[in-house]
Amino acid sequence: MPQKISIEFAHNFYHAYCIRCNPVCRELGMPQTAFDILMFLGNNPDYNTAKDIVELRGLKPNLVSVNVERLVRDGYLERQDFPGDRRKTVLLCTAKAHPVIERGQELQKSFFEDIFRDVDEASRENFHRVMQTMEHNLNTIMNAGK
Repeated sequence: MPQKISIEFAHNFYHAYCIRCNPVCRELGMPQTAFDILMFLGNNPDYNTAKDIVELRGLKPNLVSVNVERLVRDGYLERQDFPGDRRKTVLLCTAKAHPVIERGQELQKSFFEDIFRDVDEASRENFHRVMQTMEHNLNTIMNAGK
């Protein structure tokens, strides 16, 4: 029987991350969801549509819509037509967004260093290998279900 992981782990992880982001969001006058969208686009440039954010980041469509609109209005994002499909819109980070994303990436790096504190390098490497194997297995299951 595998060791049980607390159901609270994912909640605590996200809550701690939000606490860490709070000062930056407050300074920028940016809601956490808008910051999360900007960071998602900055960290995952191949996933650049509102649909990608909804599906991969797990945010509600109305929250994505409202916050993307705000980020466009505030000059952090631009919309561009998707080549070959005029129904789709690509979201592009502007020059104004780049310092925010860089700062957010430093915050994320520091956050991960803190949560991996007291975890030796071999355990960290093993953790990453296990996560890659689990991702492969999940993809196999999903592909079999198609």
